Amino acid sequence: MADRRGQLAAHDSDMELGQRPGSAARSGAWDNRGYDHGGSRPTSPARLDASAYARDSYGSPAAIPSEMESEMYVQGGTVRAVAPAGPEQQTGCWNKFKRFIRGLWATRQTEEFHGDKEQYVKTTLRELFTYIIFIVILCILTFGMMGSTMYYFTKVMEDLFLDSSLCCGASSDSNYRGMTSMADWWKFSRGPLLDGLYWTKWYNQNNVSGAYIYYENKMLGVPRIRQLKVKNDSCTVHDDFKNEILECFDSYSEAVEEKEPYGLGLKGDNTTATWDAWFYKDSDDIDGSGHRGKITNYGGGGYVMDLNLTRPSSQAKIMDLFNNLWTDRGTRVVFIDFTVYNANINLFCVIRLTAEFPPTGGLIPSFNFRTVKLLRYVTNYDYFIMACEGLYVLFIIYYIIEEALEIKRHRLGYFKSFSNILDITVIMLSLAAIAFNVYRTLKVEELLDQILENPESYADFEFLAWAQGIYNDMVAITVFFAWIKVFKYISFNKTMTQLSSTLARCAKDIAGFLVMFFIIFFAYAQLGYLVFGTQVKDFHTFADAIFTLFRIILGDFDFNALEEANRVLGPMFFITYILLVFFVLLNMFLAIINDTYSEVKEEIAQQKSEFEIGDYFKKGYNKMLSKLQFKRDKIVDIQKALAAADVDRDNKVDFEEWRQDLKARGHADAEIEAVFAKYDLDGDRVLDAAEQLQMQADLEGQKNELSEEIEEVEKARENHAAHSKSRASFHDMTSGDEDDDRPGHGVSFEEFTVLSRRVDRMEHSIGSIVSKIDAVLVKLEAMERAKLKRRETMGKLLDSITEDERAGRTEDDLKREQMERLVREELERWDSEASISNASGRGNSPASGGGRPRSRQSRPPSADHGPSGSNA
Repeated sequence: MADRRGQLAAHDSDMELGQRPGSAARSGAWDNRGYDHGGSRPTSPARLDASAYARDSYGSPAAIPSEMESEMYVQGGTVRAVAPAGPEQQTGCWNKFKRFIRGLWATRQTEEFHGDKEQYVKTTLRELFTYIIFIVILCILTFGMMGSTMYYFTKVMEDLFLDSSLCCGASSDSNYRGMTSMADWWKFSRGPLLDGLYWTKWYNQNNVSGAYIYYENKMLGVPRIRQLKVKNDSCTVHDDFKNEILECFDSYSEAVEEKEPYGLGLKGDNTTATWDAWFYKDSDDIDGSGHRGKITNYGGGGYVMDLNLTRPSSQAKIMDLFNNLWTDRGTRVVFIDFTVYNANINLFCVIRLTAEFPPTGGLIPSFNFRTVKLLRYVTNYDYFIMACEGLYVLFIIYYIIEEALEIKRHRLGYFKSFSNILDITVIMLSLAAIAFNVYRTLKVEELLDQILENPESYADFEFLAWAQGIYNDMVAITVFFAWIKVFKYISFNKTMTQLSSTLARCAKDIAGFLVMFFIIFFAYAQLGYLVFGTQVKDFHTFADAIFTLFRIILGDFDFNALEEANRVLGPMFFITYILLVFFVLLNMFLAIINDTYSEVKEEIAQQKSEFEIGDYFKKGYNKMLSKLQFKRDKIVDIQKALAAADVDRDNKVDFEEWRQDLKARGHADAEIEAVFAKYDLDGDRVLDAAEQLQMQADLEGQKNELSEEIEEVEKARENHAAHSKSRASFHDMTSGDEDDDRPGHGVSFEEFTVLSRRVDRMEHSIGSIVSKIDAVLVKLEAMERAKLKRRETMGKLLDSITEDERAGRTEDDLKREQMERLVREELERWDSEASISNASGRGNSPASGGGRPRSRQSRPPSADHGPSGSNA
């Protein structure tokens, strides 16, 4: 009982110091918009800040909030009142700008949340939504640089130059793809090449003006033919054959490359049109670029012949080269380069036809058709892409600042996270792409200016097309990493962490397995290369043997080729490889993954998600629905009170009638006062018939609006539930039971708040009663002590009188003085005890439930001393 009295006294002391909420603050004046700001529901009756409202000397709110307005929000399990903006909260534009900038770059790695799960959720979702916008813009850019027309453009060019027959009546294999000798290459150069480059006649044999391929594709500049040769005696002939073999031409390398004039260049006849083709030109002189062929890599120089814009001139040059044996045994590669542009689709096709002549003899054809979009901004859609590129640049700047802030905060620890490495990789690739965009734009303008000034010059778009191909590959890698980076923002979901958790858990087991696997794998790769490399194309290099073995694991193999290459080792190689690698090692690998995944899944099933996106929005739906229902219920209470408060049926609602009815329904004084004052226009504290009609109309309108909002929220929730099902809830985000927020299960949050307020009032009232009982008990004890004292005094008085009589002192004056002195002392002692008792009673008496302290006066001393005086 003593502990209880101490708690109540402390509680009353807090109330007297202004910590107890006013009625308006405790109920929110009919509206609960403020509850949207909180992250969790209070689990106990809440206390409000004293700064919520100014109070008068009696503890009543001096400034009453407007009706239907909230003055509350919930945070961290505590309901707090929103204090009005004071001078100390009014900050300048610079401070607001700094707060905006900090919030703009706030991430989970730069902010400290101190257990604030709601802020953590909001920050994560903001990061996710921002990144979704970024990746959407990136996808628009990447799809804007590609299109199906690029494929068709490449296909028609390939069909024209690669699939045309070398001569009339030839077989289907007699085309560029099927060339096997130097003679085939000359047939192609004199026939299909010239036919494809120069479309001089329409189908009705009318002349065609201009150099257009397929009548649609403009040839930029002139085609170029370039060859690379090696020196004679570049290889060593065995002594046994030196007398028989007088010439030897090695494989191509820059060390043995031929650079001396030959053929017509040695005769000194510079009047021929092909004079320059017999002299070597360095790569710097012709601005040439290297090439990676099927056999080896080739330099950018060589013996060069540029054709003309007309077919007769080009044909004459080719025939002159053919007749004077421009290619010979020393020739190792011949390139045919030209570029076409289609204005209909704004695409360039940079074509290189390569014929490699290995030292073994024969010919190995290859080709490159690079369809690129070098003129970026022509159509309206192109300008839209340009605007997206500008936004992409802004995003890159944004993420550079964000990553810089994270690096500044975490130092070297920043680079321990794989997702952070992805961030840096995406930013670096994006910066390289931006730089290439600028370079490409400038370089294309330069090349086009040169072609327009000299149309019969060679347009070297080869390097630019190659760089554009590298750029496309770089963009593809950027998009790939950007999508992988999405896992960084959805890692809060325990399901989304299964992949990373599984790989991290089994990394050591997989590392040990891979050592064993590659020992066996490389043994088979070397065995296949040595046994089948001379006969089977799939094993002709060690690298091809490795890729072939991977293909066999996936079921892509050519058993007949292995059997034909070696009838004994071929089947043995295939069967043992399948048994050991496919049936044993591959299943061991899958078993490691499966076991680890089972363990991870079991652990994750027992863990709690930080939060589920579906439940996050569902929680918002439920909270909004509960809030709207609570507001509607309050309006219904007001309507019922308006109808029932007119007890005397005089069509007038007195404030006291109104107040008593709403108080019985659990509403606070400030709420009642705020709503009543709005419609009491004449201020007479009485609602007449007109004012009641106005209130009823307003309340009905608000009720209808709330009902419509509730229906919309319920429909949205039903639609959301139809597409997805919640699997977990915010176990770490709420401090109370999850079911409290769900309509139809338990009580809603607002009902709980109303009940908490009522319990709070009851507890305070009981505390006041207990305090009064304590004061009464203290008074009774004081009165009992006073009675004992009076008995003592009266006894002493009687004893003294008896002694005086025995001593013979019977003088009246002496008795009167002695009696007066004793009675006066007794009265003074009683006065002091009564004053102490009164002071104690006032100290233990709490303020009334409405916040106004009730004056309590002790019983006057005369009422207590009167009898004693008379007795005396």
